[in-house]
Amino acid sequence: METTTSGPEETRSLGKCFGELALAGLVVLLNGDLGAGKTCFAQGVAMGLEVSAETPVTSPTYTLLNIHLGRLALYHFDLYRLSQVDDLADLGYDEFAEGEGLTLVEWADRMTDVLSASLSVSIERVDEDIRQFHFEAFDDRGREILDKMSRHCLS
Repeated sequence: METTTSGPEETRSLGKCFGELALAGLVVLLNGDLGAGKTCFAQGVAMGLEVSAETPVTSPTYTLLNIHLGRLALYHFDLYRLSQVDDLADLGYDEFAEGEGLTLVEWADRMTDVLSASLSVSIERVDEDIRQFHFEAFDDRGREILDKMSRHCLS
């Protein structure tokens, strides 16, 4: 599934709709160049998960993991500084992934090994404001959320 956003607010709105549809145990790999809009999308997902607006959602590049509590917990990983799946064990990744919340992994494409996930979201920066989103489902849960997104988020 593909869609385009025009500016940060549309990117957040797309993420919010995604978050509203998300179910526990969903693992989402989020990829795109620096400045593509990964964190902006994650902010929208947090809004859709009803994370308090008083809890800022920022890129966890230096902390590697931020946990935000809402309707579902958002486990927000940033793998920019990692290159091996073994490094994730130190973060407790296996304890979070596919658990009671939504696991969102920025820079997942930097891993030398493929991570198990339901969805991949790739963001391409077309110009200053325009972002092209490509969603790919890897399992039934991923296909289900993309079907719901096509009906509720892209109308």
